[in-house]
Amino acid sequence: MTHRFPIRVYYEDTDMAGIVYYANYLRYIERARSDWVREMGIDQNAMKDDDGVVFAVRRVEADYLSPAHFDDELVIETNTINVTAARLVMDQVVKRGEEELFHAVVTIVCIGESGQPVRLPANIRLMLH
Repeated sequence: MTHRFPIRVYYEDTDMAGIVYYANYLRYIERARSDWVREMGIDQNAMKDDDGVVFAVRRVEADYLSPAHFDDELVIETNTINVTAARLVMDQVVKRGEEELFHAVVTIVCIGESGQPVRLPANIRLMLH
């Protein structure tokens, strides 16, 4: 199932050349993942409070394909590639219309209160399969 998250490029998102500053694509895909998790019914605050577990980005593999500009309407498409007991791998694409501007493969893990990796909670693994 593809999750779609719309976003508009604001002036503050751009660099001196008038294009989206490269680090902002990471912000965009983070917002899309957070929205996707919320729509699935996963309460990250409760996960932290009840289980002492939070999501953390372990790895991002990113390709910048074409620039976005001020006032562009973008859509971030998020898909699950793989779910194991310890990690979640997501495919995320930023598009303007049908044109792919940015593509990332993001590995998410859970960490406990000590900062050490822990297994993804079983109920979340079930939701993601």
